[in-house]
Amino acid sequence: QVRLVESGGGSVQAGGSLKLSCRGSGYTYLSNCMGWFRQVPGKEREGVAVAYTGGSSIHYADSVKGRFTISRDNDKNAVYLQMNSLKSEDTGMYYCAADAEACMLGTGRDAALFGYWGQGTQVTVSS
Repeated sequence: QVRLVESGGGSVQAGGSLKLSCRGSGYTYLSNCMGWFRQVPGKEREGVAVAYTGGSSIHYADSVKGRFTISRDNDKNAVYLQMNSLKSEDTGMYYCAADAEACMLGTGRDAALFGYWGQGTQVTVSS
């Protein structure tokens, strides 16, 4: 019911920047919440940043506050993640996620509550 396609990953040196993009198709109400999660082998998927439609509710992981900025374009059903001052620990597979209400529940960044996922895009930060 919602298809998500990410783009913008790549390799960058520490201190550099990348911008991730995600376009969604399908029922727009199922994308009221859109956000970004990341995962490295052996660890659970971590909520990096999520935003409710219109940006009325935004949640960031403490580790990215002040460095990453999430934004949305509701006309395009898209979500973006501007990542600045990247660190080696930001390396991972980044997934776009969407849901009707998950970002309004609990911390807003619980991966288990998001119903729709993209295929992921790799971000590698070298020190």
